[in-house]
Amino acid sequence: MDSQPSRSSGRFESSPSTINNTPFLTKSISDASSGSPHSQSLASILNNPHAGKSDGFWWWSTSSSIPTPDFLPLSTLPKPGSETRVPDFQSYLSSISDAYARFHDIQQHARFESLEDQDDQNALVACLKEVPALYFKEDFELEDGATFKAACPFRTTAENLVTQEKLSQYLDVVELHLVREISLRSNSFFEAQGQLEDLNSKIVVGCDRIRELKETIKLLDDNLVGSARKVQELNVQRSELISHQDKLNLILYVNQALSTLKLLVASADCAGALDVIDDLQHLLDGDELAGLHCFRHVRDQLAASIDSINSILSAEFMRISIHGAGNVDALSTSKFKVQTTISMNGEGHEVKLDEEDTYNLRDRLLPFVIGLLRTAKLPAVLRIYRDTLTADMKTAIKMAVEELLRVLGAQPMDSDFVAGERAVDADGGSSSLASRLRSLSPECFVHLLKAVFLIVQAHLAQASELKRAIEWILCHLDGHYAADSVAAAIALGAAASETAHETADQVNSSLQLSVQRNSAKVSSAHGNGNDGITPSTLSRNFRADVLRENAEALFAACDAAHGRWAKILGVRSPIHPRLRLQEFLNIYNVTQEFITATEKIGGRLSYSIRGTLQSQAKAFIDFQHESRMAKMRAILDQENWAEIDVPDEFQAIVTSLFCSESETLELADEVSADIAPSSPKMVLGSDGSPTAEARLQKISQNAEHTDSIPRLESTAQSNETNSRERGKSSTRLLFFRGVGYHMVNCGLILVKMLSECIEMNNSLPGLSSEVVHRVVEILKLFNTRTCQLVLGAGAMQVSGLKSITSKHLALASQVISFTYTIIPELKRILLLRVPETRKGLLILEVDRVAQDYKVHRDEIHSKLVQIMRERLLVHLRGLPQIVESWNRPENTDTQPSQFARSITKEVGLLQRVLSRTLHELDVQAIFRQVVIIFHSQISEAFSHLGISSPHAKKRMYCDVQHILACIRSLPSDSKSNPPNWGQLDEFVAKNFGEEVGQ
Repeated sequence: MDSQPSRSSGRFESSPSTINNTPFLTKSISDASSGSPHSQSLASILNNPHAGKSDGFWWWSTSSSIPTPDFLPLSTLPKPGSETRVPDFQSYLSSISDAYARFHDIQQHARFESLEDQDDQNALVACLKEVPALYFKEDFELEDGATFKAACPFRTTAENLVTQEKLSQYLDVVELHLVREISLRSNSFFEAQGQLEDLNSKIVVGCDRIRELKETIKLLDDNLVGSARKVQELNVQRSELISHQDKLNLILYVNQALSTLKLLVASADCAGALDVIDDLQHLLDGDELAGLHCFRHVRDQLAASIDSINSILSAEFMRISIHGAGNVDALSTSKFKVQTTISMNGEGHEVKLDEEDTYNLRDRLLPFVIGLLRTAKLPAVLRIYRDTLTADMKTAIKMAVEELLRVLGAQPMDSDFVAGERAVDADGGSSSLASRLRSLSPECFVHLLKAVFLIVQAHLAQASELKRAIEWILCHLDGHYAADSVAAAIALGAAASETAHETADQVNSSLQLSVQRNSAKVSSAHGNGNDGITPSTLSRNFRADVLRENAEALFAACDAAHGRWAKILGVRSPIHPRLRLQEFLNIYNVTQEFITATEKIGGRLSYSIRGTLQSQAKAFIDFQHESRMAKMRAILDQENWAEIDVPDEFQAIVTSLFCSESETLELADEVSADIAPSSPKMVLGSDGSPTAEARLQKISQNAEHTDSIPRLESTAQSNETNSRERGKSSTRLLFFRGVGYHMVNCGLILVKMLSECIEMNNSLPGLSSEVVHRVVEILKLFNTRTCQLVLGAGAMQVSGLKSITSKHLALASQVISFTYTIIPELKRILLLRVPETRKGLLILEVDRVAQDYKVHRDEIHSKLVQIMRERLLVHLRGLPQIVESWNRPENTDTQPSQFARSITKEVGLLQRVLSRTLHELDVQAIFRQVVIIFHSQISEAFSHLGISSPHAKKRMYCDVQHILACIRSLPSDSKSNPPNWGQLDEFVAKNFGEEVGQ
């Protein structure tokens, strides 16, 4: 490209955007990056921000991208009718002439450059066409064999000469085009070279000035700054010497501290040793000992010292807390060796420390607790204490049982437990511990339980006192001289515990993360997670942990005692169900006292021993129930249904359980149907009768079910009077609420069983529902079996009765009526301790049983009526033969016939039997039906008889009058006049009206 003439600077100031978009600038930068010899200098010159306006001329030499603006040609024709002329625009044209000239030059320059670019491109294309592309490759080397063969394919001399000539031509073509390109850029090159020479001269001047400044600074340094710098160097040296001296003093201090620490640990001065460890730990946590190789093992030495201190503190803590109860064990065992009976109320069992012993325990524990708090080992020591306490509790119980078995086993035992309960080992040696426990009599076993109770209370009292002492040290030291020490120890322990937790978390996290994960990030993450936890929060959490472990230790001891107690009870589980009620209650009550006392000390409920006791109580109830059921079946099968006198014992049972002589109607109205479940137990005396206290308690518990019991006081009194006036004063009845009942043997046994069930229900309130179920089953069995034996005549096969008489039916009715009468009161008493959720179902079962008894009683009464009806029908079948004898002329007898005499005799016999046995209301109800049957059956039979003579009619009238007289004498609630009026009276009035009038 040819060099361009100089342009005015104003032309190039008007288009900065065009300059920035020039492709030549991009090319220059790319050339500079390619490493050409002058590319760096040229790029620096081109990018010089202080270049003059004239320096930018050559920028435009290769610009070919300047767009040519399109302007509409100026219209020189005036509008039609306008008088405007060209001179009028002279001022405007003169003002824009310079700008227009510059615009015109830019357009011309752009056209010229575009043409030159096209020419250059055409020339380069022509050059490439003339010279083969092989010579333009970057790796073109004639020394290379393949390249040489490609460039010189001919072998003759003439061909080689021709090839050399072509190469010369190619060289000339390339040089020509290179020269042309250089000529196009010569102005810019020489300008850049000139500027480079100017820059070199300026650099030389700058170096001279720098040399002068250095010489001046050297003079100033020698004359002014040297002494000051010397002083500064001496000060620095002095500071370093002081630092070394401090470091040596620190080394001496640490060495002395380590020696002192060993002496303190050896002398068991844990407080002083911990103070030294805190100082050394503070130095290790700082940077004072950083880099001291001699102290690289100090941290390990401190850890070993802390472990030794913790061992000393733990041993002393365990010695104070555990080994103080051993004397109490020996004292309790020796006490039971001398005296093997203890009062049942449990008073005197409780072991307490006096106030002085409590203060001594606190003072002894205080330094060790503070030390363990400082090392954050108190929770761990309390866990060790918990395990040791439970093991010691188990060992103490086992040793006490073995020692007491030697004493209690030598005492005489009941014959019931001597035979069959002493199990001997197969080798003939002494019996095992379990078999020796099973061989104890119930009384001796209760004594053993009380001894174990006392030993457990001793251990738990010691543990409870220790728990309260630790709580006092942690929470109630306000105003005490050691309050600040405890607070500081808790803070140190909380910090140490938190540090240990963080270290453990980091170790666990590093094991889980990959090898490439940076451990510093893990540490920072843990640090960020704990930023919100304040020291006070850490102290509260640490104190809470200690208190929780303290409480867990006591509860674990209680749980261990419960487990041993349950194991002792479990050994005798095959024996306890076969005990008498009072014997089992003694074991049950002492176990309940043990549970209550230990749970009060431990502060939590224990379910293991409660489950064992509950299961044994249920097994006892089941076994007793099965025994009663079997006994009741045997008694019913042997029952001869003969009336017996009621002993005072059974009357006392009924009176104490179900009624009272002092009970009034007003009291019955005031007592509500729902009585508090904490009703007192019924206690029987030595003779089996209730004590006075039990009677008074039962008086206050009578139910208001009197409306459902069919009785009248006046009727009951008259019935009792009539019974004694009829010659039965020697028979003693069973009275309930003023009404006497004739009893048989099985009825009294049922009363006894029901009283035992009530006592069992009161003594085992947790199993009231089970007791009610068993009572219902006993009542069902009694009712069903009685029905089978009496109404079903089963007693003729099992008891040897020849027949089932009305007397048997009447006595069965009395027993069933008595049971039916006491069922409402029995239901009230049994349901007192039953949970409300189960009362509904049990009430339905009891009511269903009561309804069965009522139906049974009505069936017995119906059976009595049926017997009389069958007897009447038997006699009525012989009535026609008797009437035939009446029609004979030789029959002149005027007395009632055999039919009338027999039927009235049997009715009178039934009346006497029932009146002596049944209540008057029941007798009246029965004979009311008998009277109706007599009226209907006899009147119907007489109406169908053929009377052929006046004598026969007179004989019939005589029989009817005899029968009516008997009917009039039968008991009935009829209000008619004459009594028991019926169809037979109407038959007489209709057929014998004249005789009646005469």
